[in-house]
Amino acid sequence: MSDNLTALIAAELLPLRPEWISPQYQDEAAEARALDAQDPDLYWEWVAARQRWQRPWTTLRRGELGDFEYYVGGRINVADNCVDRWAEDPVVRDRPAVIWEGEPGDTRTVTYAELADQVGRLAAGLLELGVRRGDVVAIYLPNTIEAFVAVHACNRIGAVYTILFSGFSEEATRSRLEQAEAKVVIVADGSYRRGRVVPLLETLRAARASLSVQPTTIVFDRTGSGPVLTSGEVDYDRLVRAQTEWAPMEEMDPNEPAFLIFTSGTSAKPKGVVHSVGGFLVGTWANAHWQVGPEDGDVYWVAADVGWLTFPIQAVVGGLANGMTVLCYEGALDTPTDERFFEVCEKHGVTKVLAAPTVLRVLRGVDPDKRAAHPLPALKLVTAQGEPLDSETFTWAMEGLGAGVPVINAYGQTETGSTWTYPIYGVDALKAGSAGTPVPGHACAVVDAEGRPVPAGVKGDLVITRPFPTLARTVWKDPQRYRDAYFSRFPGVYATHDEAVVDGEGHLWVLGRSDDVINIAAHRISTMEIEEVVGSVPGVLEAAVVGVPDATKGTVPVAFVRLGQGAPADTEEAILAAVPRELGRYVQLATVYVAGALPRTRTGKTMRRLLRDVAATGRATGDTSAVEDVAVLDDIIALVSKPATTQEAEA
Repeated sequence: MSDNLTALIAAELLPLRPEWISPQYQDEAAEARALDAQDPDLYWEWVAARQRWQRPWTTLRRGELGDFEYYVGGRINVADNCVDRWAEDPVVRDRPAVIWEGEPGDTRTVTYAELADQVGRLAAGLLELGVRRGDVVAIYLPNTIEAFVAVHACNRIGAVYTILFSGFSEEATRSRLEQAEAKVVIVADGSYRRGRVVPLLETLRAARASLSVQPTTIVFDRTGSGPVLTSGEVDYDRLVRAQTEWAPMEEMDPNEPAFLIFTSGTSAKPKGVVHSVGGFLVGTWANAHWQVGPEDGDVYWVAADVGWLTFPIQAVVGGLANGMTVLCYEGALDTPTDERFFEVCEKHGVTKVLAAPTVLRVLRGVDPDKRAAHPLPALKLVTAQGEPLDSETFTWAMEGLGAGVPVINAYGQTETGSTWTYPIYGVDALKAGSAGTPVPGHACAVVDAEGRPVPAGVKGDLVITRPFPTLARTVWKDPQRYRDAYFSRFPGVYATHDEAVVDGEGHLWVLGRSDDVINIAAHRISTMEIEEVVGSVPGVLEAAVVGVPDATKGTVPVAFVRLGQGAPADTEEAILAAVPRELGRYVQLATVYVAGALPRTRTGKTMRRLLRDVAATGRATGDTSAVEDVAVLDDIIALVSKPATTQEAEA
């Protein structure tokens, strides 16, 4: 084990301060862990009993990893549990469900009763447009109340929704619509980001132009510009107002598809990961319950984009399933000034906040005098997920935000549908940078290349060893890809493709991707997907993209390219422009290195591992015995030490 790794996992256990302890969650966690120790499925029965079922299940679980079902024979509806059950509760119905603020400063609030009305009407509108159970509805919206309404309107009638990140480019949007075969798209005319309007409707129109089947488009006028609608487009507000009755509530099989979300894998084509109706509801209720600890008077801000699965997990489904008041903010956290985060917290009385570690690193860089002007006395919790959280940022957040708050660092994946290892809020001691221990109902192991468990303190591959309800069930219309991607490397267990180590006290430390998928400010993307764009630029013969550490974004991509003779003089600039244009503005290359050759193995494979080492450290720190021509590697090291074409990545 390296000295750096040894130092990392040697962090001290930080006991809970008296003001952080929650007697309610202490008692519940003890009960849940006792059930889990007896049989994890008894725990999942305990969680399910806290939801509202239309018909009870007959079999709790059937099958094993790779092919399993939960709550067999039961019937349940996500919208019923997240919206209607609270709208019918005389105590909760007038509680704010969503408090919304746009980047320009406009605000709106909807209660649970008002949200139920909007959901029921939009669901009826979808039925009017021909959407039926199992049809796909794409949601191409920024962070708005309408995103909540759209998701639960789909849940109400059993439509399968897919949320498209509002930063996607035309091509990224088109490819996902094509794979999903969306029948309807719900889109905003635009969204505000850093003082500019992002033209979502314009992008969608260009993306759908080449689709063989044109989806009906529902247009929400976010900016008030009154867009002129074209053939196949309908106005969101008119559609909702025209409905005089709510759509009927479908009784859903818990194992039916609820939604699909596209995540990049180790190939260029994104995967449409499918999550189930009941599994996602039950698991995300538990996720928010343990990670955030809902309490009376909470205002919970999930400071993330609706297109990042964390937002549906923690806000749209998990947060509302717990009857919480959720804050939804549209724009950039540093617009118009870097005090915006603090101002939003103060304005709305935020008690708990979730953000990617990147956000915490940005806040740490705000002038101390500005931070001191916003003490945030109401803040009780900061929780982070989406990428590794370094101990320095953890320690700063614990003392630098609010009057000293616990920092819950959680780990999960798009495919797991929830975070599943973290210290339980108000219950567990903390470790700076650690992802805690698996919460009830989950089990994992760290294994070597042969799939054998390794001792504490030894780095290896992180695998999940038993099923749980939120784990993805398949890849959309490609079940073999699901099996190949997650169960072929280590048969019988789920491969996370992340490296990890467990310390002597059982705490899990996730070290990063073991494949070529990288995290850019909590957005996962395959380097292969970036390489495909780089390779399409005229003059580029070969490209290799790797992720390197970045103080703000966690990871940024770097490209090594080999150009052909006669390549245009502006090829490097063309590469830098092509990547955000094709994949979205959040994906920007930090550097382009033009090399005479790229290091290869004797079998002809480009050694991206060594390129990553050199780009990050300026030297090849790993095994170089397989390099076909060491002189090529030496040239790459010399190249990295010289100035290169760069572009400042936009946060």
